[in-house]
Amino acid sequence: MQFLCRVRREGRRQVVYDLLLWAGLGIFIAAMGPDPIRDPAAFGLVTAPKVALAGVAVLVGRRWPLAALMLLVPLGPWEFGQGFATVDLSWLLPRRHVSILPLVATSPYIMWYAYLTGRRMSGLWSPLTAFLLVTVVGVGVVVAQGGDLALWVAMATGLVGTYVVPYSFGLLRRKLLQQRTQARQSAEAQARLRERARIARDMHDSLGHDLALIAVRAAGLELTPGLGPAEVRAAGELRIAAADATERLRQIIGLLREESDAPPLAPVGEEVTELVRRATDSGMSISLELARGPAPGLARAVVQEGLTNAAKHAPGAAVEVTVSRERVVVRNGPPRSRPTARPGGLGLAGLRERVRLAGGTMTAGPAGDGFELAVTIPHES
Repeated sequence: MQFLCRVRREGRRQVVYDLLLWAGLGIFIAAMGPDPIRDPAAFGLVTAPKVALAGVAVLVGRRWPLAALMLLVPLGPWEFGQGFATVDLSWLLPRRHVSILPLVATSPYIMWYAYLTGRRMSGLWSPLTAFLLVTVVGVGVVVAQGGDLALWVAMATGLVGTYVVPYSFGLLRRKLLQQRTQARQSAEAQARLRERARIARDMHDSLGHDLALIAVRAAGLELTPGLGPAEVRAAGELRIAAADATERLRQIIGLLREESDAPPLAPVGEEVTELVRRATDSGMSISLELARGPAPGLARAVVQEGLTNAAKHAPGAAVEVTVSRERVVVRNGPPRSRPTARPGGLGLAGLRERVRLAGGTMTAGPAGDGFELAVTIPHES
């Protein structure tokens, strides 16, 4: 209902606008023609048809400005006696004052529809054809008046000033608006891609971590004494399935890069503690050293990636987690059973990119008989 009311209001506004435009155009046309009081017959024969033609032009001009432009051709700048300016061509012609850009009362309206043609029409052939026809009319008017060189100068400048220049401004305006729209759409698309990448990265980190913990539990079940062959085989299949699911998740999501600003310092100790608790409940041996105060915003991601890698590539290894104000370290010892996943995942590569964007440094590699992941992010006071 509100939409219908809005459409009706816009329709009424358009009708009022068109009526006012027609009235103004009719007044200027009447001012150009015979006096309706002194010579009503001439007014009826000359001015009334032009006013009716102007009404048709206004009626179709909102939707088809080029059609309106062509309908107003008879009201064009074909009176070369007066112009926007004059120029001295006595060095070329007997006349000293030659009109430049001849103007008539209807010229502003013609310029407006020429501008709308450039503003709204995307093709070039139709406007080009119309301007050629207008040029033919201008040439005919000059020839009919004697073909004086001064008339040619006035006609040419009139065509350029009344038709070509406004059309060019409209065309330029359309191009600028198109570029602005494309830039906005590109920015929106980039924002959507960044958000999707962020969501995908979070899924990769969270689900990969959970799958790694499932694999750790399954590996522990395999070694539990008292289980029958069927139970041991089922636990092994569960471990392999979790490892395969982790690999498929890595292949689907791939390397994710975050383009947002560096995460600020935040109190992430509770999140890190919860990660360590869940991993410990899954059977991992973890010691946590958590400094007081704020920690880097990437601390949770670093700890999660370190624990996930330790669970997958060093099952049963003791893990040490250290989180301070500017540094996060996850170190694990040698594995006590075979790994649950193949090396070469993209989790560390994605984390390295996030650390780089945050202005920090990251090292990941063998340390003694184990592996160490260390991230340093300078604190900005």
